[in-house]
Amino acid sequence: MSLPATIRVLLTEDVAADAELEVRELKRAGLRVAHRIADTEQSFTAALRDFVPDVILSDFSMPNFDGMSALALARELSPETPFIFVSGTIGEEYAIRALKNGATDYVLKTNLVRLPAAVERALADSRQRQRLARLSRIRDIASAVNSALVRQRERGALFQEFCQIAVARGGFVLARMVELDRSGQARVAASTEKDPAVFQAMVDAYNRDPEHADTLLAQSLRRGQMLIANDMANDARVTNRTALTRDGNYSLALLPIEVSQRVVAVVTLRAREPDFFDQEEVGLLREMVSNISFALELMEKQEEVNYLALYDSLTGLPNRTLFHDRLTQAIQAQAARGDKGRLGLLLVDLERFKQINDAFGQSVGDSVLKAMAERLRSTAGDINRVGRLGSNLYAVMVPGIANAEEVARGIEQAAVLAAPFEVEGREVRVAGKTGIAVWPDDGATADELLRNAEAALKRAKETGERYLFYAPQINARVSEQVDMEHRLRKALEQGELFAHYQPKVDMASKAVIGVEALMRWKGPDGGLVSPAKFVPVLEQTGLIFEAGQQMVTAAARVYRQWLEKGLKAPRIAVNVSVLQLRSRSFVEDMLKALDGASGEASGVDLEVTESLLMSDIDESIRKLRALRDAGLRIALDDFGTGYSSLAYLSRLPLDALKIDRSFVHGMTEHADGTSIVTAIISLAQALRLKVIAEGVETDPQWQLLRLLRCDQAQGYLFSPPVPAEKLETLL
Repeated sequence: MSLPATIRVLLTEDVAADAELEVRELKRAGLRVAHRIADTEQSFTAALRDFVPDVILSDFSMPNFDGMSALALARELSPETPFIFVSGTIGEEYAIRALKNGATDYVLKTNLVRLPAAVERALADSRQRQRLARLSRIRDIASAVNSALVRQRERGALFQEFCQIAVARGGFVLARMVELDRSGQARVAASTEKDPAVFQAMVDAYNRDPEHADTLLAQSLRRGQMLIANDMANDARVTNRTALTRDGNYSLALLPIEVSQRVVAVVTLRAREPDFFDQEEVGLLREMVSNISFALELMEKQEEVNYLALYDSLTGLPNRTLFHDRLTQAIQAQAARGDKGRLGLLLVDLERFKQINDAFGQSVGDSVLKAMAERLRSTAGDINRVGRLGSNLYAVMVPGIANAEEVARGIEQAAVLAAPFEVEGREVRVAGKTGIAVWPDDGATADELLRNAEAALKRAKETGERYLFYAPQINARVSEQVDMEHRLRKALEQGELFAHYQPKVDMASKAVIGVEALMRWKGPDGGLVSPAKFVPVLEQTGLIFEAGQQMVTAAARVYRQWLEKGLKAPRIAVNVSVLQLRSRSFVEDMLKALDGASGEASGVDLEVTESLLMSDIDESIRKLRALRDAGLRIALDDFGTGYSSLAYLSRLPLDALKIDRSFVHGMTEHADGTSIVTAIISLAQALRLKVIAEGVETDPQWQLLRLLRCDQAQGYLFSPPVPAEKLETLL
């Protein structure tokens, strides 16, 4: 083995002339030498750490620091460094003792001609021992890695354990595994670095331009070649060599791992010693990498077997086995939440699919099946909620629903089969039937739900319905609901929703000083549909946004018409739904709906319920304040039925409180009811708010409210909600 180009010699000597003679003798023999002298324990220890000598030459007897103490320190701090005694006083007995304690050799100062040969021999022996130790460590790594290959069944865990073994048993400064996926993108799969992000920039550079990245990593990934740099400090291929050698990295190996002739990863190993990776060591590392490649190939084959056992090979969706497991998990999760939520299971069967295969060929049929799978996956939002249970049978689970109507609404809105499939330049239209079962009503387990959804699907095929629920009563209810949704959409498009107006009367003068606009809609028979039936549908479908806009616009228009007729037009209050108030654009939507009017001139007020405000009080305050600043007045509806904090109530930008009708009805019958109404009126007056009593239907109620100094009243005692034209007679 070759010696270092320059031998770093540490001389433990108290006589400078003797040290100079030893250095001169080494140079006279043709050796290049860099030396440092130490004559105390402190300077000797510092030199071992900072100078890192290749060989130590030490006097045996010195006044301040003896050679045996130096030998003990060297064996403790730098056990691999050869230690030669150079002394004029050492006897045979002491020489034997020194050799037993770890000295490499001894040379008498009277015979320095032996010194160069002794140094060369000591360095050669040391290098051979280090080489054998390195080979032993690499064999130890290979043995530990082979053991890991038997235990580990997941590549990420295997990569991480390999890196830990390489550093802990192999003595490498660093071990890293960079993985290459099938798309050609690299990522750090495992590393012993404290912060892998330091290396991430190099990986990112490769991913941006794999063909032209010029780092050693890029070359190894691209070509699948093992690359060795045994002198990193002077190897121009190592782009960051200055920083690496400063941190104690002098040798580098990049070992590609291949599976089925494709590079899947590259191992990076860094060592402190220069010339670490010789031919024999590289051979052992190559054999170890080959074993890892074989293990990864087995893992890939096992993964493929597992995939085929749980996934549909054509569409990539979970098959019946996996979907059943996912459905069971979803049911357990829904039950564990303990709420009243439900879970819907849909089975979708494509009709006359054999005709598509016969007419266009199996490849077109397969493309349709894959396109259908993608539509369902996109609609469900999660592949774990979709499965392919048969040749043309799909399953979709919908967790966290409130009721069966929500499932039907989702089917109507998704309209998965409404659009044709574009396949190989042609349009292919497919029809389908859907059977639906709902947990827990139609079954407590996955097996029961699947069985009942299949029964519903069978009935849908027999009756020709697009979809049917397992429970017959749900079908009737859902059918009515869906029909109402369609008619409401049409009503909104054609402006068929309208308002009736109920007056608010001043308690002192009985004059009409305000009205409330109440949404109305006529059914197919021409009769009015109860708001309790259609308003919830508007909210569930999101149609309430448009309906609310239309009501505000209508109120502003009616107010303007009354003014144009010379009537003393009262302000018109419009109810706001929870969905409207939660909308980010609520303020802008309301101002836009005023149809050009603004401020006091719009004549429109808003009524919001107490419980609605409490859901996001700070945001509600901000929005209502903006509208109040624009001239609209705000009333708090149904006061006393929610959970208002008085602290929040004082912050709300309100003009009036409305006493809920339940309190008004009970106040003439129970003393407690009277006390509640009295307290509400007192609270409103303390906050300088007007008080409006709702649902006043009898004269005793009217008289008692007058005595309690309520400001306004509203109810059938004065007038039911009526069309705007009829209300004009009261103005």
